[in-house]
Amino acid sequence: MPFPHQVKLEDKPCPLGCSPDDELILVAHDRLRGLPGEFSVVRCRACGLLRTNPRPTPETIGYYYPEEYGPYVSTRVEQKAMLNRPTPWWKHLRQSVFDFNAHRLPLQQPGRMLEIGCASGVFLHRMALQGWDVAGIEFAEGPASAARQLGYHIETCQVEVAPDPSQPYDLIVGWMVLEHLHDPVAVLRKLHGWLAPGGWLVLSVPNAASLEFSLFRDAWYALHVPNHLYLYTPITLQRLFTHTDWQLECLFHQRVLNNLFPSLGYLLQDRGLSGKLTTLLVEFPKHAWHVQHILYPVACLLAAFGQTGRMTVWARKRRDR
Repeated sequence: MPFPHQVKLEDKPCPLGCSPDDELILVAHDRLRGLPGEFSVVRCRACGLLRTNPRPTPETIGYYYPEEYGPYVSTRVEQKAMLNRPTPWWKHLRQSVFDFNAHRLPLQQPGRMLEIGCASGVFLHRMALQGWDVAGIEFAEGPASAARQLGYHIETCQVEVAPDPSQPYDLIVGWMVLEHLHDPVAVLRKLHGWLAPGGWLVLSVPNAASLEFSLFRDAWYALHVPNHLYLYTPITLQRLFTHTDWQLECLFHQRVLNNLFPSLGYLLQDRGLSGKLTTLLVEFPKHAWHVQHILYPVACLLAAFGQTGRMTVWARKRRDR
C-alpha cells in the first residue's frame, strides 16, 4: 500500500548509540484501522533493540492516531463515574482476588503524579479520587481536551518537547506509552529531572520476548505498526534504563491474555478466513474485561514464565538508591 502524501518518513539509528548494523525482522502494516503504508521492523545486532525503521516523522505520525483511536475512546470517563460514588463491595472483592499486574504501583502516600500519554484521562481521574494531585501529557488534542474537562492540567504536546514542571513529581506513570515515543532516551532523561527524590517511574510496554511474538510475528496484536516505534524485551528494557541512568527495581509480567486472541484473529484473516469467529477474536480487547477473569489461571501460569505479552516495570533514579 502506498503512503499517503501527508506522511513523511525518517530513517533513525539505534537510540542507544550502537554502530549501524540492523537486521530486518519483518514487514507489517497498520491493522487496527487499515491505514495505508508498509513498515519494516529491524533489530539492532549490537543491543537487540527492535524498532520500526523507517518511520513516520513526529510531525506526521498523527495521521495514524485518528479521533476514534482505541485508547482515546477506552479512557473516556463516564459522567456517572464523576459522582465520586464509593466503590461497590463486589469490586473490592474482585480486586482482592484478581491481581492482573496491569496497573500495579509501589506503596506510596498520595503526592504529585504525572501520567504521560494520559489519553482521555480515566487513570488520572482514578488517582485523583485517591488523593493524588494529578497532571497529564497527551499529544492529541481531542483526548487531551476530554481529560482537561475533568478539571486536570494537561499539556497537549509530545513528551519530547513538553515544558518542565514547576515542581517535581512523586510518581510518573505511562501505560503502554514508551513504545510510541520517537526518542525514548531523551524522554527518560527528561523524566529523570522531573522526578522528586525517592519517587517512582512506572511504565508498561508490550513484551517482544513473549511466545506471542514468536508465534504470530507480523500478525501480533501488540506489534501495532507504525504507532509502536519500539518493541522491548526485559533485556533491552534493562539496557535502555541503564543507558538513561535509571535503576530498574521490579518487572512484572501482566497476567492477561489480551493480545493472544486478536493475534489469532489477524492470523485467520491472513489465511483468507472471515466470519463471526474471526471478528470476535479481532475485537476481543473491547470485551476482554468480561472474560479475562476466566482466563486468569492460564495467564498466571504464562506470566510466571515471562510469556505474556505485556509487562510493567518500576524504576528509580540511581542516586536514590
